[in-house]
Amino acid sequence: MKRSIILITVSIFLLFALYGCDKILGLGAKKSVSVQNKAQTTPVVKGTIIAKVNNIPITLEDLNQEVDAFNSMVPQDKPEAKITTREKKLDYLKNELVRRTLLYQQALDRGLDRKDDVIRALEKTKEDLVVVELVREEAAKVEVSSAEIEDYYNKYKEQLKEPEERQIREIVVPTEAEAKDILIELLKGSDFTELAKQRSKAASSANGGDLGFLSKGKKFQQFDAVAFSDTLDTGQYSNVFKGPEGYYIIKLETKRGGKLRALSEMWDDIKRGLTFLKQQQRVEDLISKLSQEAKIEIYEGEIK
Repeated sequence: MKRSIILITVSIFLLFALYGCDKILGLGAKKSVSVQNKAQTTPVVKGTIIAKVNNIPITLEDLNQEVDAFNSMVPQDKPEAKITTREKKLDYLKNELVRRTLLYQQALDRGLDRKDDVIRALEKTKEDLVVVELVREEAAKVEVSSAEIEDYYNKYKEQLKEPEERQIREIVVPTEAEAKDILIELLKGSDFTELAKQRSKAASSANGGDLGFLSKGKKFQQFDAVAFSDTLDTGQYSNVFKGPEGYYIIKLETKRGGKLRALSEMWDDIKRGLTFLKQQQRVEDLISKLSQEAKIEIYEGEIK
C-alpha cells in the first residue's frame, strides 16, 4: 500500500514539474483537431494566440508554460542556458513549438494517431492525468491547524534541535596498562595536548590529538557514547575505554550547536511537513476505502 502511495506521489511531482496538469490537458484538447478536418473545424482556444501552424494555434500561455518547464530543468551552474529574454522566447517558439506542431500534423496525416500502441499510450496518459487530478483534489482538502503545529513542536523538541558538534582530542595507545599510566599523569596535572603528541599512536597525535568538531556517527559507537555523554563537561577528559585501534582517552574542548530554534522560526517548515504527511495519509485512506469496496482479482499464475 505504501509503495503505491509513493509511486502516485512521484508521478504527481514529475508531471507537475515537467509540464503542469493544465498544460498537459490543454495540449491534449488542442491536438485532438485532425489536420484532415482543418477546413471544417475551428479549435476552441483559451489565451492569446501568438502563432498558427495551419489550423492549430499556439498561445502565449503555451509558450510561457513550456519555457517555465524548460528553465526548471536547467542546471543551477548554467544559468545562461535559461530562456529569460523575449528574443530567446521567440527562438524557442520558432525552433521548438512550430517545428513540433509541423511534425504532429504530419503524424496525423499518416494516421499514426490510430495505431494501437499510440491509442494505448494515450489511454495510459489519460489514466495518469485523472489520477493526478484526483490526488490533487484530495490533497487540497487537507488543512493543518495551529494547534497541530504547536503539538508537533512540543512533542519532538529533542529531534528538532540543531545537530550538536563537539571538538574532541584523543590519545590512543595499544594497551590498557599504558592508557592507565597516561590517565594517572593527567590526574597529576600533565597537559593533554603534550601527552597526545608524545604518547598517542593515532594519526591525530601530530595535532595534539585534535580531531576537530565531530557529530555523532563519525567514529564508533563507544566513542560517541563517551564523547557525547552528558557527564563529560568542557575541559574534562574521559576514563579509559577500548576501541578498534587500541585504548582511548578523550578530552572535550568545546561544544557548538544543539540548540532548539524558536517555534516561530520553524512554523512554516513544520506546517509544510505536516501538510505533506496528512496529504499522504488522506490518499492512503482513500485507497484503503476503495479497496474494501472494490472487487480486486489478481491472477498470479499468469505472471511469468
